[in-house]
Amino acid sequence: MLRQFTSIFVGILLFIVVIVISSSIYIVDETKQVFETRFGKIIGDPINGPGKDEAGLKFRVPFITKVHEFEKRYLEWDDEPEKVTTRNKVFIEIDTFARWRIEDAKKFYEAVTDERSAKSRLTDRLNGAARTILAAHDLVEVIRSKQRKVVISEGQSLDEQTQLEPFNKGRSALAQMVMENAAPNLMEEFGIRLLDFRFKRINYTDKVRLEIFKRMITERVTIATEFRAEGDEEALAIMGDQQRQLKTITSTAYLEKQQIMGEADAKAVAIYAEAFDQSVEAREFYEFLKTMETLESTLSKDDTLIFSTDSDFFRYLKRSAPTKE
Repeated sequence: MLRQFTSIFVGILLFIVVIVISSSIYIVDETKQVFETRFGKIIGDPINGPGKDEAGLKFRVPFITKVHEFEKRYLEWDDEPEKVTTRNKVFIEIDTFARWRIEDAKKFYEAVTDERSAKSRLTDRLNGAARTILAAHDLVEVIRSKQRKVVISEGQSLDEQTQLEPFNKGRSALAQMVMENAAPNLMEEFGIRLLDFRFKRINYTDKVRLEIFKRMITERVTIATEFRAEGDEEALAIMGDQQRQLKTITSTAYLEKQQIMGEADAKAVAIYAEAFDQSVEAREFYEFLKTMETLESTLSKDDTLIFSTDSDFFRYLKRSAPTKE
């Protein structure tokens, strides 16, 4: 009976020892930094903090000492798009992101407790700094980072709102200013080191975007109207040149026609004159043919011609009539 009781006691004792030992040992991961608290108070410096390599097996006073673990690696902050206004009163929507790290685990724990609360504080500080910086600069400083010249086709032009205006700082410089503005406060208040800050996307608000689309449409319509006017002017020039060429060709053809007709008439007159000189019968026949041609060209089917008995034409008809024997 005593032996059985002893065995039970030893078993319980071993179980307690195992629990105490397991509660006294913890492992610090390479990607984490930890510190200990006893009765709610921080004791000692953070283990495996930035710039330190203290990962591995660690010991603590069991039950009364708690271990708080935080991320040692770089963390991401990516907020929802924020509406802000620039110095020249243009409403834009910015989407930003940042990289940060827990530099002072003690201060971080005392100020924000965990990463979720830290991201909320980062949102307040970074968005506030971004609004302050953007409100002090014009839109061109926000949307552009490098100075460059726009290439414009011949005959085109840009209005005052679309031409590339010169600027002094640019988007990258403004992002650096936001970082320099917010980083000291974050470090001092929360033990957070701000590593980087960037504008991920910048866009106009819906109302401003609609106004810009309307202005772009108006600009395109203006350019299209100019192109149509130039086309109409070119068409009129081509048609005018066509009419001039047509008149030139027609005049040349008419001149050649008159020349040919004149030469033909001259030859006809020469032939008629030669025939006229041959005999009296030929002259009379010539006169008869010319009279017939004249009558053919002047009379129609509905006309009635009356001759006197002493007219030449009646004489020709009378002479050409067959004689009765």
